[in-house]
Order: sequence, then C-alpha cells, then structure tokens
Amino acid sequence: MAGKNHVFLIATLLSLLVSSVVAHGGKQVGVTYDERSLIINGKRELLFSGSIHYPRSTPDMWPELILKAKRGGLNVIQTYVFWNIHEPEQGKFNFEGPYDLVKFIKTIGENGMFATLRLGPFIQAEWNHGGLPYWLREIPDIIFRSDNAPFKHHMEKFVTKIIDMMKEEKLFASQGGPIILSQIENEYNTVQLAYKNLGVSYIQWAGNMALGLNTGVPWVMCKQKDAPGSVINTCNGRHCGDTFTGPNKPNKPSLWTENWTAQFRVFGDPPSQRSAEDTAFSVARWFSKNGSLVNYYMYHGGTNFDRTAASFVTTRYYDEAPLDEYGLQREPKWGHLKDLHRALNLCKKALLWGKPNVQKLSADVEARFYEQPGTKVCAAFLASNNSKEAETVKFRGQEYYLPARSISILPDCKNVVYNTMTVVSQHNSRNFVKSRKKNKLEWNMYSETIPAQLQVDSSLPKELYNLTKDKTDYVWFTTTINVDRRDMNERKRINPVLRVASLGHAMVAFVNGEFIGSSAHGSQIEKSFVLQHSVDLKPGINFVTLLGTLVGLPDSGAYMEHRYAGPRGVSILGLNTGTLDLTSNGWGHQVGLSGETAKLFTKEGGGKVTWTKVQKAGPPVTWYKTHFDAPEGKSPVAVRMTGMNKGMIWINGKSIGRYWMTYVSPLGEPTQSEYHIPRSYLKPTDNLMVIFEEEEANPEKIEILTVNRDTICSYVTEYHPPSVKSWERKNNKFTPAVDNAKPAAHLKCPNQKKIIAVQFASFGDPLGTCGDYAVGTCHSPASKQVVEEGYL
Repeated sequence: MAGKNHVFLIATLLSLLVSSVVAHGGKQVGVTYDERSLIINGKRELLFSGSIHYPRSTPDMWPELILKAKRGGLNVIQTYVFWNIHEPEQGKFNFEGPYDLVKFIKTIGENGMFATLRLGPFIQAEWNHGGLPYWLREIPDIIFRSDNAPFKHHMEKFVTKIIDMMKEEKLFASQGGPIILSQIENEYNTVQLAYKNLGVSYIQWAGNMALGLNTGVPWVMCKQKDAPGSVINTCNGRHCGDTFTGPNKPNKPSLWTENWTAQFRVFGDPPSQRSAEDTAFSVARWFSKNGSLVNYYMYHGGTNFDRTAASFVTTRYYDEAPLDEYGLQREPKWGHLKDLHRALNLCKKALLWGKPNVQKLSADVEARFYEQPGTKVCAAFLASNNSKEAETVKFRGQEYYLPARSISILPDCKNVVYNTMTVVSQHNSRNFVKSRKKNKLEWNMYSETIPAQLQVDSSLPKELYNLTKDKTDYVWFTTTINVDRRDMNERKRINPVLRVASLGHAMVAFVNGEFIGSSAHGSQIEKSFVLQHSVDLKPGINFVTLLGTLVGLPDSGAYMEHRYAGPRGVSILGLNTGTLDLTSNGWGHQVGLSGETAKLFTKEGGGKVTWTKVQKAGPPVTWYKTHFDAPEGKSPVAVRMTGMNKGMIWINGKSIGRYWMTYVSPLGEPTQSEYHIPRSYLKPTDNLMVIFEEEEANPEKIEILTVNRDTICSYVTEYHPPSVKSWERKNNKFTPAVDNAKPAAHLKCPNQKKIIAVQFASFGDPLGTCGDYAVGTCHSPASKQVVEEGYL
C-alpha cells in the first residue's frame, strides 16, 4: 500500500441606507444595509438561507423542515408567495391549510430564524402559470409584466394585500418579526428587451411601488441590473462568485438569491445532479469575494401537488436538494454545507469588518484574505482553479495541500478547517421499502364514457388554455365524418390514417368509441406534436373523438398571455378521394372528465357509479380505486406506479399530483416512478386511493412504500482536514475545541436510530458510492472487524 492515498471507508445500514430602523427600549430594531452586508437590529450579519416553499409540503412538515434547515447552519428561510393559489378566482382568497402563509412565516420566527418574502407576484419557480392566476388572462387589454395599466392595477392590489397581512401580524423585522427582505418581480432582465421601453418603465414602476409600501426592510430584484433607487439587485445562478457583475450602486451589498442546488426536472429528463463539492466551492468563492448572503434554491424542493406544476415539470421538485422531496437529509450535501457554514462563521469578524486582499500563489492558485490591521483578526481562502491536478502552495511561510478545483478556509490565516473538495461529513443513500402491511392491493375500475357527438359549438377545435381556465387538464373534442363506400380503399392492410397536429401537450384519440391504438405528446422544449395512426372507418357516419390534455401552464418567457395549446389541424389520409381536412368540420367540446364532475376520487363521489373488479389491463380513460392501511412507523410514504402510464393520483380525495411512467428519459427509465403521499393525508386504516389513467394500464403492480435514508457511510483520507467541529471561537479567539485535531470517520444514525449492522468497511482504495461500495486493489481484511468493535 506504499505510495497510495490511504482511504478509510465504512458503510452501515440504517454608506448606510436606512430602511426604517426603529428604537425599542434603546435597542435598534429593523434592517439597514451598507456595501458590506445587511445590518439586522444594528448588527452586520452573514446570512445562510434556504428556499422552502410552503405549498410544496404540508403544514405538519413545516416545523421539522425548518428545524433541519437551522441544524444545517441556515439562519434564513426564503419563500415565494403564490398568487394563483391565494386568489384562484378574482376577489376570492384562500390562506388556509398548506396555503397559510402567515402560519409558515410565524413558524420560521418561532425557530429563531429570519425570512425572505419573494412576492413577485410573477415567480416562475416551475409553478403553474408562473404563479399568475388564470383569470388575469381574461382581463381586457392586459399585457403581463409590462407598463400596462390593467396588469399594474391587479399586481399592486395583490402585493399590497400581502404586505398589509404581514404588517397586521407584525412579521417584518422593523416590527420585531422575522422578515428581513422582500422581493418584487423576478428575473425580469431575461424578458425586458421584448417589451422595449414599456419594460424599462415597468421595472422602474414596480420597484418604486414596492418602496412606497414602507415595509421597513430592504427590497431586492433578482437578476435586475437596473433595480431602481434603494432596491438591491441580486444574483441568481450556480457560480455567482464569478458571474455577478456586482451591485448597481456602491452602497449596496452583494446578495445571492438563488444558488441552484441541482436542476428542476421535467418529464423525459434523466436524473439531475450537482455535487456537494461544487455547491460548496461556489459558496466559499462567493463569501471570499465580498458576498454576505447566499440562498440555496432549493433547500427543500418538495412536491408539486395536484396540478400546480408548470408545463411538463415533474411532481417531484428539486429532489437533489440538501433536504430531499420527503424532507430527509441528503448526505453528504446537507452535512458538507453545514460544515461550510460553520467554517464561514468562524471567519465572521474578519469577513464583515476586515480589509480584503488578494495574493497570487501560483498560476492557478490565489489567496483571498481579510484582516484588520493592528489586530490578529484574519481569515483566508486558498482557491485552486486547476480542475485537473492537486497543488501544494506556500502561504505566509506554511505549505498547504489543495485538491483540484477546491477552496480551503483558514479562519485564522493559519489552520485549514474546511476544504470544499474533501467531504468529512457522512454520506447516505435512499431506500424505498415495501410496506409490511398488506400490499397486494385489490383494485376496481370504472371506464370514463367516451363522448361520440357533442353539440357543435365551433367550426374549429377551440384552444385548450381558454377552455380549461386552469380548472382541469382535460377537454373532449368531437366531430363526425360521413364516409362513402367508394371512398374506402379495398386493398387489405391499407387503412386510412388519422392525423392530428397539436400545439400541445398530449392526446388520446378514438374513432367510433374505440381507442385507435396510439397516443402522442410534446415535450417541455417542444410542446407541439403530431398524432397519427391507422383507423378503422366504416361506410356512413363515423365519430372522431379526441381527448386533449394539458401538463401544466407555461411559467416563463415574455407575453405569456398569448400562449396557446390544443389541436390546430385534423385530417384523414388514405381515402380514395384524397386527404380529407377535418379542421373546419365543426366541433363539439366538453371541458373536464365526467369523473371529475362526479368527484369519483372521493368516497361520496365514487359511490355514484358502479365499479368492476380489475381482471386485466383496463382500457384508456379509466378510473381505478383501492383501499390500503397506513404503513407502519413514521417514515415518509410513497406509491410506486409500476404498470401505469399517465394520469393523476388522489389519496382520500386529495390530489398528490400528475404521474407519467411512459415518458422515459434517454436512459430508458421513467423520470419519476415514486410519488409522495404525505402522512397527514392518511388515516390509520381504509385509505382510499383513486387513479385516473389516460391510457391502457394495469394497476396490479402498484406498491405502497416507506422511505428512509438509513444506509449511512463515511469516507476519509489522510489528506482530509479534521472536522470543522474541531475548532471554535472563545472570547473572540480562534482555538482548537479538541486536544488532537486530525481526520476521522464518524457515523450517526438519523432520527435517534441505532446502527444495527456494518455492511462494508475498507482501509485501502475502495470504489463506488454509498450503498454500492466495493473493495479496490488495496484493502485491509481487518477493516470490518475494527469498525464493528467500535460501533456495535
């Protein structure tokens, strides 16, 4: 083993701008800022923030999610405000249950954390219609996000309502509450040019309108170089330490409102990854270059319940965040970032009050350091931009080893307490475990009635968004065709072909009540598609029925009010008389499914129809139902949709979102197979699950699962620094917290569980990832026994 890096790895199962500062009893209360940072209640602060969106989880999950974020070293929670869930119909508001914004903000404050409120009210966020309510499209002469009187009227009215709610509950920091920042608009620079001068005047109006609401805390605009007045322009992206051009005024601080912890996924995507090491590198670089706030987008992505996901976006959202969809800690990302926050806090005094300097140590390595002249206050960041090779460099007379593309943090300009590339925290892997309770589900089915001839109300097929008005994903289209026997081709195996050109998003077709044997869909990149398949026509009247389907409304881009979807051309090919264009043939429409109207997904609605036992695969457009008991324990719950194709799932009458198993990624696997069932949706026994399936399917292989991250691992080499917990500040002095700081492997089970078995241990050069490690070319046979003696 001489000459090799020894690795020990074990795996176990299991100029000051004041924003209305108020004095309370001689103490400053409120938020100000200068060129270095936000100043909260009179103190400069380093801020580590994470996005957690209240409607993407359930109220019973909020306290634990926020507490895990705090334990991960965060001191701020950021959330959007979702206009379309709060005002789904003009003038009718909903702030109940998972939409209780006030309760969510109060929960943040109760945990001793700050909050950032991103009002938008356009938010994008891969959320249906970018958060704008559908009824806004129907306001006469409206142009979204422009210097347009109707849009500005409704935008200001909603924003003012939210601000007034927050003020009434005393939730702004200027009132002693947790909200330290608010955001108006969202990444407007990406579309501003499309609106020309109306874009420039709109963004100035939006910023000044917000400032006029007098919240007592600063306002921000993300990715907005011309943010007006005292509004702070902020950065969004993966590497703002290198891409941000800086605040647009010298008295504004550098704030990073979105550091993308992975990438949102759409149906058809392969897995999205961003390593803990890359995320940590970007954050360390940001703070080394005068940054004072970073927000992880997302820290917990959660679930797009019901129909809240934007076009083609999966029901699971940012699952690769530090807290996964189920709220479980994803390691090493959660732990590695926690260690980073601790390391940066050890540098806090130097970063907030020190003088910045830069020193070149080699062609690819630089030192950025902050120190207060005449004191011992000093913190350094040694950054290697060499992406291929490690380097050893000298800084202030001492040698330091830097892995490729990494940053080492030295809170005293001497001792390395953290390196972005060397992960000291433990790893884990996620397990989906079949519930021990009865999992052979008994299924019944009810087939949706396929309309043959709806009343003709238009010569052309109508547009889907305008028909559905965001109340359903589905619209039936019908037309008829009279075929003369002489039009039919008499040669065998040569049938006419139905062709439908659609602007999106998906479609199932029937002729004379029979499924034609094919469906089609677009994608998030290209919504349009063409459905074509041979059909059996008969002499005389034939009925053509199309089920047009939406997979969410658009969430981004200019002129969103002018987006359209649905059939734009229908024809029959292969007749003796040539191609027959049915586009202007006269069409009838039915908005929504009869099962939706009857609420078959509820116990009461399901009792209105006769269900039959599932014997084999059911036909398209069929409802399925079963009952199941809540799985044992307290672990999160999911359903794996094996055997199904595309549709929606309800649990005890509540939709848990769209599923799509047949839209596979380039890797040949569904983008998402498991779907989150919140524990709060379940009763102890007799839970009703209802599924609407658009295509032919068999539900018999569906499984109820529990979810855990009980497989934990540790991976350490002699080149790893000691854990950052080995250091502390006492009486403003940087000192060791242990007698002998050195690299070590540590394991701790989540949720007070105990280690019950050691699956793998190797001292040598093991290969693989957590849950799938293997012995390399060098290995000590005693490794497993040593670990078992230490942990069991």
